Order: sequence, then C-alpha cells, then structure tokens
Amino acid sequence: MKTIFSGIQPSGTLTLGNYLGAIQQFVQLQEDHHCYFCIVDEHAITVPQERLTLRNNIRSLAALYLASGIDHNKATLFVQSEVPAHTQLGWMLQSISYMGELERMTQFKDKSTGKEAVSSGLLTYPSLMAADILLYNTDIVPVGDDQKQHLELTRNLAQRFNNRFNDIFTVPEVRIPKVGARIMSLQEPTKKMSKSDSNEKGFISMLDTPKKIEKKIKSAVTDSEGIVKFDKENKPGVSNLLTIHAICSGKSIAELEEAYAGKGYGDFKQGVADAVIALLQPIQERYEELLQSEELDTILDEGAEKASLHANKMVAKAKKAMGLGRVKKKK
Repeated sequence: MKTIFSGIQPSGTLTLGNYLGAIQQFVQLQEDHHCYFCIVDEHAITVPQERLTLRNNIRSLAALYLASGIDHNKATLFVQSEVPAHTQLGWMLQSISYMGELERMTQFKDKSTGKEAVSSGLLTYPSLMAADILLYNTDIVPVGDDQKQHLELTRNLAQRFNNRFNDIFTVPEVRIPKVGARIMSLQEPTKKMSKSDSNEKGFISMLDTPKKIEKKIKSAVTDSEGIVKFDKENKPGVSNLLTIHAICSGKSIAELEEAYAGKGYGDFKQGVADAVIALLQPIQERYEELLQSEELDTILDEGAEKASLHANKMVAKAKKAMGLGRVKKKK
C-alpha cells in the first residue's frame, strides 16, 4: 500500500470543481492506499483571516470531506494546527530552503505583486507544505496544475535533506488527476472554476441550494451555435458543461451528445443542473447532520492523534539527523 497526502485550506466553501477534480478521487484512493487528508489552517493564516470565520471554516470543511465519502476508518482526517510536528519540521526545512527558489514560486509572485507589505509566511509557505507531505513518508501527492511547482520544491528539499544529513525522507511523486482535474468557470470557461472568483455566477459551491445551482447553470456562458458538442477549442462553455454533466451523471460525453442531438441549450442546461443537484443533495444532507453532532469533533480528535503518532516519530528522526537537541549523559 502506498501513502497519499493531501492538504486543503479552510478558506471558504469548496466548489463543484474541487469535488469533481479532487475529492471524488480521494474517496476512491482511500480504498487501496494509506491516506492522510489534512485541513491546512496554518497555511490559511499567511493571509489575513477573521478568527471566528476561520474556525467555522475548519469544521465546515471537515464535515464536507466526511459527507463526500471520506471514511475515518479508512483514512486519517485531521487539522494541521492540532499536530505541532508540522510547524516543527516546517522550520527545519525552511532552514535548508533558499530565498531564490522561494521567490520564484508563481503563487508568491501572484499574491504579493502590487502589495506594499506581505507576510513572510507567504514566502516560506512552500517549506511548511513540504513538511506536511514529508512527515508521513508520502509516496503520492494528488494536486492540481497550480501546485505542481510547490511539489517540485518538496522533492528538492527531501533530496537535499537526505543528501546533507541522513536518508530519512521519501521523495514523493506528483499525481495530477486526468478526469475532471480542471472544471472551468461557468462565466469564463477558459479559466479554472475557483471559490475565490469575484463573480459568484462563475462557480457552484457544494452548499448552494438547488435553486441557486439551477440559476447559475442556466446563466452559464455557451455560444450562439445551439449544438451540444464537445469541442474545447471552439466551444469551451458547452464542453465544460458536458464534462460536468458526464462526471455527475456517470454517462459518457458521447452518450450525452447523442441524448441532446437536435435539442437546444435550454434542455441541455436543465439536464446539467438536474445532474449536479442529484449529486450534491445527499452530501448536503449528511453535512448538516455532521455539523450538528459531536461525531465530527470525535473524528477530528482521533485523526490528530493518529497523525501525531507518525509525525512525531519523523520529527524525532529529522532532529537527530540535523543534530538538534541534547545528548543526555547516561547514569
């Protein structure tokens, strides 16, 4: 069995794109792998956060993971800040990270450009991300294209540590999901669907009501041709809706093209909306149950305990390798 690690920030409700591009795959991966799913709240504070909102987002995200099918008996779900080993190893890896390689990170450039002052944590964020991954002897990290650069740095830091001190870290592989990895914006179908989109019509939240989902899909950008056909280059809007419909319904693109042959975009969009609503409604119902119960906190407590057992051992190895701490005299 290989070990998989994935971290996600509690910075707002997950989108349909997050679910189809990542969480669905996680549910499948937990059957045959050792999986660690981490809510990376310490990454979230690299930009300003409102205290109570952050706390609510942490519980909400955990509930969504579980409602989506993550099984705490098969995978370890936990909150990053509840396992201190993450920041301990993060600092150790920061000490062998170079300023130049951190400044070259695309996300740092994007988030710092045009700002008078940025958090130093925004710069060193990738070192903590590397610690998150390396603590668990991770073999595979499933990520989107936007995180690929950070994963390459993680691999470099693991190799640098192993060569300089002691060979203790597994060098992880990057896995970018092929199906549904890039669900696009409903309003700008050449851009990835994002919860940070200023236009709320561009994304579907996993907690959107059926009425809101229907409204957003009906206002989705298509074209004037009126033909339901998959053609990413010339029909990005229609192609995006076909991808969403296919993954939500379990039907192939070809089957859907045939089903909507000779029909207009009105019928097609209604079909997409129905498929999305049918997929999300059971998840939303389970989510509400979890938020109101003590079960959620019990699962997160157990997850932090399980993660700590492994993480603490790895930190102890890393400290020893770097020469940190005292060598006690034997009595």
